[in-house]
Amino acid sequence: MDAPKAKEVLPLEAVKELPAVSSKTLSKRSAQGGARRRTPLSERALPIYTRGEEIFNMVSHIAGGVFGVVALVLCVVFAAVHHNVAGILMGIVYAVSMILCYTISSVYHGIRPENPRKTMGKKVMQVLDHCDIYFLIAGTYTPIAMTEMRHLYPKTAWITFGIVWGVCLIGTVFTAIDFHRFGPLSYACYFIAGWSVLAAIPAIWHTYGAVFVWLILAGGVVYTLGMIFFAMQKKHRYCHSVFHLFILGGSALQFIPIFAGCI
Repeated sequence: MDAPKAKEVLPLEAVKELPAVSSKTLSKRSAQGGARRRTPLSERALPIYTRGEEIFNMVSHIAGGVFGVVALVLCVVFAAVHHNVAGILMGIVYAVSMILCYTISSVYHGIRPENPRKTMGKKVMQVLDHCDIYFLIAGTYTPIAMTEMRHLYPKTAWITFGIVWGVCLIGTVFTAIDFHRFGPLSYACYFIAGWSVLAAIPAIWHTYGAVFVWLILAGGVVYTLGMIFFAMQKKHRYCHSVFHLFILGGSALQFIPIFAGCI
Protein backbone atom coordinates (compact mmCIF):
# COMPACT_ATOMS: atom_id res chain seq x y z
CA MET A 1 0.00 0.00 0.00
CA ASP A 2 1.50 3.29 -1.12
CA ALA A 3 1.94 6.09 1.37
CA PRO A 4 -0.15 9.24 0.72
CA LYS A 5 1.67 11.87 -1.25
CA ALA A 6 2.63 15.02 0.56
CA LYS A 7 1.03 18.25 -0.63
CA GLU A 8 3.22 20.28 -2.90
CA VAL A 9 4.32 23.59 -1.48
CA LEU A 10 5.22 26.40 -3.85
CA PRO A 11 8.58 27.97 -3.23
CA LEU A 12 8.59 31.57 -2.03
CA GLU A 13 9.89 32.79 -5.40
CA ALA A 14 6.94 31.21 -7.22
CA VAL A 15 4.45 32.75 -4.83
CA LYS A 16 5.90 36.20 -5.47
CA GLU A 17 5.36 35.72 -9.22
CA LEU A 18 1.60 35.02 -8.90
CA PRO A 19 -0.60 37.83 -10.33
CA ALA A 20 -1.69 40.28 -7.67
CA VAL A 21 -5.37 40.95 -7.01
CA SER A 22 -6.10 44.63 -6.66
CA SER A 23 -8.08 46.04 -3.77
CA LYS A 24 -10.61 47.34 -6.30
CA THR A 25 -11.23 43.81 -7.56
CA LEU A 26 -11.58 42.50 -4.02
CA SER A 27 -14.04 45.26 -3.17
CA LYS A 28 -16.07 44.48 -6.27
CA ARG A 29 -16.18 40.78 -5.44
CA SER A 30 -17.15 41.58 -1.88
CA ALA A 31 -19.93 43.86 -3.04
CA GLN A 32 -21.27 41.23 -5.42
CA GLY A 33 -21.33 38.63 -2.71
CA GLY A 34 -22.54 40.92 0.07
CA ALA A 35 -24.50 44.13 -0.15
CA ARG A 36 -26.98 44.47 -2.99
CA ARG A 37 -26.00 46.82 -5.75
CA ARG A 38 -28.23 49.20 -7.65
CA THR A 39 -29.98 47.40 -10.47
CA PRO A 40 -28.80 48.89 -13.78
CA LEU A 41 -31.62 50.23 -15.91
CA SER A 42 -30.70 47.82 -18.69
CA GLU A 43 -31.23 44.85 -16.35
CA ARG A 44 -34.63 45.91 -15.01
CA ALA A 45 -37.48 43.75 -16.22
CA LEU A 46 -40.56 45.24 -17.82
CA PRO A 47 -44.00 43.84 -16.99
CA ILE A 48 -45.51 41.72 -19.73
CA TYR A 49 -48.81 43.01 -21.10
CA THR A 50 -50.70 41.97 -24.21
CA ARG A 51 -51.10 44.50 -27.01
CA GLY A 52 -54.77 44.85 -26.09
CA GLU A 53 -53.90 45.60 -22.48
CA GLU A 54 -51.37 48.24 -23.44
CA ILE A 55 -53.84 49.95 -25.77
CA PHE A 56 -56.42 50.04 -22.97
CA ASN A 57 -53.82 51.28 -20.47
CA MET A 58 -52.68 54.02 -22.83
CA VAL A 59 -56.16 55.19 -23.88
CA SER A 60 -57.54 55.16 -20.33
CA HIS A 61 -54.81 57.46 -19.10
CA ILE A 62 -55.03 59.68 -22.17
CA ALA A 63 -58.58 60.20 -20.94
CA GLY A 64 -57.11 60.99 -17.52
CA GLY A 65 -54.82 63.59 -19.06
CA VAL A 66 -57.77 65.22 -20.85
CA PHE A 67 -59.64 65.23 -17.54
CA GLY A 68 -56.65 67.00 -16.00
CA VAL A 69 -56.82 69.72 -18.66
CA VAL A 70 -60.54 70.18 -17.99
CA ALA A 71 -59.79 70.38 -14.25
CA LEU A 72 -57.14 73.03 -14.92
CA VAL A 73 -59.51 75.21 -16.94
CA LEU A 74 -62.37 74.88 -14.46
CA CYS A 75 -60.26 75.57 -11.37
CA VAL A 76 -58.48 78.58 -12.86
CA VAL A 77 -61.54 80.16 -14.48
CA PHE A 78 -63.89 79.80 -11.51
CA ALA A 79 -61.22 80.84 -9.01
CA ALA A 80 -60.52 83.92 -11.15
CA VAL A 81 -64.22 84.78 -11.25
CA HIS A 82 -64.22 84.73 -7.46
CA HIS A 83 -60.95 86.73 -7.34
CA ASN A 84 -59.31 83.86 -5.45
CA VAL A 85 -55.59 84.12 -6.21
CA ALA A 86 -54.67 81.25 -3.90
CA GLY A 87 -57.36 79.15 -5.56
CA ILE A 88 -55.87 79.87 -8.98
CA LEU A 89 -52.36 78.88 -7.89
CA MET A 90 -53.47 75.77 -6.02
CA GLY A 91 -55.75 74.75 -8.88
CA ILE A 92 -52.77 74.95 -11.23
CA VAL A 93 -50.62 72.82 -8.91
CA TYR A 94 -53.36 70.23 -8.59
CA ALA A 95 -54.30 70.03 -12.27
CA VAL A 96 -50.72 70.06 -13.57
CA SER A 97 -49.80 67.17 -11.24
CA MET A 98 -52.74 65.22 -12.67
CA ILE A 99 -51.86 66.06 -16.28
CA LEU A 100 -48.23 65.01 -15.79
CA CYS A 101 -49.17 61.77 -14.05
CA TYR A 102 -51.61 60.63 -16.71
CA THR A 103 -49.50 61.86 -19.64
CA ILE A 104 -46.36 60.05 -18.48
CA SER A 105 -48.38 56.89 -17.83
CA SER A 106 -50.00 56.96 -21.28
CA VAL A 107 -46.64 57.52 -23.01
CA TYR A 108 -45.08 54.66 -21.01
CA HIS A 109 -47.83 52.24 -21.98
CA GLY A 110 -47.84 53.47 -25.57
CA ILE A 111 -44.18 52.58 -26.23
CA ARG A 112 -43.76 49.18 -27.89
CA PRO A 113 -40.31 47.72 -26.98
CA GLU A 114 -39.58 46.41 -30.47
CA ASN A 115 -35.86 47.23 -30.41
CA PRO A 116 -33.18 47.95 -27.74
CA ARG A 117 -33.57 51.72 -28.05
CA LYS A 118 -37.35 51.62 -27.53
CA THR A 119 -36.93 49.09 -24.72
CA MET A 120 -34.57 51.45 -22.88
CA GLY A 121 -36.95 54.34 -23.50
CA LYS A 122 -39.82 52.35 -22.02
CA LYS A 123 -37.70 51.54 -18.96
CA VAL A 124 -36.95 55.24 -18.46
CA MET A 125 -40.64 56.03 -18.73
CA GLN A 126 -41.38 53.25 -16.25
CA VAL A 127 -39.21 55.00 -13.66
CA LEU A 128 -40.95 58.32 -14.35
CA ASP A 129 -44.32 56.57 -14.19
CA HIS A 130 -43.55 55.26 -10.71
CA CYS A 131 -42.28 58.66 -9.56
CA ASP A 132 -45.12 60.80 -10.88
CA ILE A 133 -47.59 59.09 -8.54
CA TYR A 134 -45.97 60.96 -5.64
CA PHE A 135 -46.55 64.29 -7.36
CA LEU A 136 -50.20 63.43 -7.99
CA ILE A 137 -50.59 62.70 -4.27
CA ALA A 138 -48.79 65.88 -3.22
CA GLY A 139 -50.56 67.95 -5.87
CA THR A 140 -53.92 66.67 -4.66
CA TYR A 141 -53.37 67.54 -1.00
CA THR A 142 -51.66 70.89 -1.61
CA PRO A 143 -54.89 72.81 -2.39
CA ILE A 144 -56.61 71.18 0.58
CA ALA A 145 -53.95 72.42 2.98
CA MET A 146 -53.01 75.72 1.39
CA THR A 147 -56.32 77.41 0.57
CA GLU A 148 -58.99 78.05 3.21
CA MET A 149 -57.53 75.69 5.84
CA ARG A 150 -54.28 77.66 5.84
CA HIS A 151 -56.15 80.66 7.25
CA LEU A 152 -58.25 78.81 9.82
CA TYR A 153 -55.74 76.17 10.93
CA PRO A 154 -52.32 77.43 9.78
CA LYS A 155 -50.27 75.07 11.95
CA THR A 156 -52.18 71.97 10.85
CA ALA A 157 -52.12 73.12 7.23
CA TRP A 158 -48.36 73.65 7.11
CA ILE A 159 -47.61 70.41 8.98
CA THR A 160 -49.83 68.46 6.58
CA PHE A 161 -48.23 70.18 3.61
CA GLY A 162 -44.72 69.46 4.92
CA ILE A 163 -45.36 65.80 5.75
CA VAL A 164 -47.01 65.01 2.42
CA TRP A 165 -44.35 66.71 0.32
CA GLY A 166 -41.52 65.38 2.51
CA VAL A 167 -42.66 61.77 2.22
CA CYS A 168 -43.29 62.18 -1.50
CA LEU A 169 -39.81 63.60 -2.11
CA ILE A 170 -38.19 60.78 -0.12
CA GLY A 171 -40.21 58.22 -2.05
CA THR A 172 -39.34 59.86 -5.36
CA VAL A 173 -35.60 59.72 -4.63
CA PHE A 174 -35.56 56.03 -3.69
CA THR A 175 -37.95 55.08 -6.48
CA ALA A 176 -35.76 56.86 -9.02
CA ILE A 177 -32.61 55.20 -7.67
CA ASP A 178 -33.96 51.65 -7.87
CA PHE A 179 -37.64 50.78 -7.63
CA HIS A 180 -36.83 47.05 -7.82
CA ARG A 181 -34.56 47.28 -4.79
CA PHE A 182 -36.52 49.80 -2.74
CA GLY A 183 -39.99 48.59 -3.76
CA PRO A 184 -41.29 48.05 -0.19
CA LEU A 185 -40.10 51.52 0.83
CA SER A 186 -41.71 53.07 -2.24
CA TYR A 187 -45.05 51.41 -1.54
CA ALA A 188 -44.82 52.51 2.10
CA CYS A 189 -44.26 56.11 0.97
CA TYR A 190 -47.26 55.91 -1.37
CA PHE A 191 -49.44 54.71 1.50
CA ILE A 192 -48.11 57.13 4.13
CA ALA A 193 -48.32 60.17 1.86
CA GLY A 194 -51.77 59.20 0.63
CA TRP A 195 -53.27 58.62 4.05
CA SER A 196 -51.33 61.13 6.16
CA VAL A 197 -54.27 63.47 5.60
CA LEU A 198 -56.19 61.44 8.19
CA ALA A 199 -54.37 63.32 10.94
CA ALA A 200 -55.85 66.57 9.62
CA ILE A 201 -59.44 65.33 9.23
CA PRO A 202 -60.84 67.43 12.14
CA ALA A 203 -59.41 70.63 10.65
CA ILE A 204 -60.54 69.69 7.13
CA TRP A 205 -64.02 68.85 8.41
CA HIS A 206 -64.44 72.18 10.19
CA THR A 207 -63.00 74.10 7.24
CA TYR A 208 -64.73 72.51 4.26
CA GLY A 209 -67.57 70.41 5.67
CA ALA A 210 -68.59 66.76 5.84
CA VAL A 211 -69.26 66.22 2.12
CA PHE A 212 -65.76 67.47 1.27
CA VAL A 213 -64.19 65.02 3.73
CA TRP A 214 -66.23 62.03 2.61
CA LEU A 215 -65.41 62.59 -1.05
CA ILE A 216 -61.69 62.92 -0.30
CA LEU A 217 -61.78 59.74 1.78
CA ALA A 218 -63.83 57.92 -0.87
CA GLY A 219 -61.23 58.83 -3.48
CA GLY A 220 -58.47 57.54 -1.22
CA VAL A 221 -60.32 54.26 -0.69
CA VAL A 222 -60.78 53.82 -4.45
CA TYR A 223 -57.07 54.48 -5.04
CA THR A 224 -56.16 51.94 -2.36
CA LEU A 225 -58.55 49.29 -3.69
CA GLY A 226 -56.95 49.75 -7.09
CA MET A 227 -53.65 48.61 -5.60
CA ILE A 228 -55.18 45.17 -5.05
CA PHE A 229 -55.52 44.74 -8.81
CA PHE A 230 -52.05 46.21 -9.31
CA ALA A 231 -50.66 43.49 -7.03
CA MET A 232 -52.44 40.77 -9.05
CA GLN A 233 -51.30 41.97 -12.48
CA LYS A 234 -48.58 39.32 -12.84
CA LYS A 235 -51.09 36.48 -12.45
CA HIS A 236 -54.17 37.81 -14.21
CA ARG A 237 -54.56 39.66 -17.50
CA TYR A 238 -56.13 43.10 -17.55
CA CYS A 239 -55.64 43.58 -13.81
CA HIS A 240 -53.42 46.58 -14.55
CA SER A 241 -56.15 47.95 -16.80
CA VAL A 242 -58.68 47.62 -13.98
CA PHE A 243 -56.14 49.37 -11.74
CA HIS A 244 -56.16 52.28 -14.21
CA LEU A 245 -59.95 52.52 -13.94
CA PHE A 246 -59.70 52.72 -10.15
CA ILE A 247 -57.12 55.51 -10.45
CA LEU A 248 -59.44 57.44 -12.75
CA GLY A 249 -62.30 56.89 -10.31
CA GLY A 250 -60.24 58.16 -7.38
CA SER A 251 -59.24 61.27 -9.32
CA ALA A 252 -62.86 61.97 -10.29
CA LEU A 253 -64.09 61.67 -6.71
CA GLN A 254 -61.41 63.94 -5.29
CA PHE A 255 -61.74 66.53 -8.06
CA ILE A 256 -65.22 67.56 -6.88
CA PRO A 257 -64.21 68.78 -3.39
CA ILE A 258 -60.88 70.20 -4.55
CA PHE A 259 -62.60 72.22 -7.27
CA ALA A 260 -65.05 73.53 -4.68
CA GLY A 261 -62.17 74.39 -2.35
CA CYS A 262 -60.29 76.30 -5.04
CA ILE A 263 -63.21 78.58 -5.84
